Amino acid sequence: LTLGREPYERVQALQNRLVDRRQRGEIGDALILLEHEPVITLGRRADPAHILADAEALATAGVAVCRSERGGDVTYHGPGQLVGYPILYLPDHQLGASDYMHRLEEVIALTLADFGIASYRRDGIIGVWVGGNKIAALGVRVRGQVTFHGWALNVATDMRHWGLIIPCGITDGGVTSMALELGAAPPMAEVR
Repeated sequence: LTLGREPYERVQALQNRLVDRRQRGEIGDALILLEHEPVITLGRRADPAHILADAEALATAGVAVCRSERGGDVTYHGPGQLVGYPILYLPDHQLGASDYMHRLEEVIALTLADFGIASYRRDGIIGVWVGGNKIAALGVRVRGQVTFHGWALNVATDMRHWGLIIPCGITDGGVTSMALELGAAPPMAEVR
């Protein structure tokens, strides 16, 4: 499913419906690709203090805040960011949750390599990095052995919004995008 720009809560509800249908065997594996309206999401282990802006500043910036059932801390989603939500039955792929996360990182790293961007995984921190900066965040949930939520790859994201949070609670690294690394934004359709 390729969607356009969608509010976070609407897509979160869609994922839950698809997970239920996948668990019942009514559908096969699926992948949702989209961009979100500007939103800060808080994962299950999120520290609300990692949102640095108050409600007034968030409203002025046009950024919503939503709770999420995914793992991880606080992150930002918005236009110019390719978000992918795989709905997969893990036993069909002989994967556990940890291996699955590393496979997602690998897919993103290979995609970046296609555009000439060298990236790496950082020990102990889920995500994909370029230099000292995170270019893709990952946060998933597994329910009844079916995955949902997924990754967010910064293609040409408004980087000012990252200043509203401490991304993923990480204080010893910044955030980057494909546009910053390449000097120009690649077409979203090509990245997709």
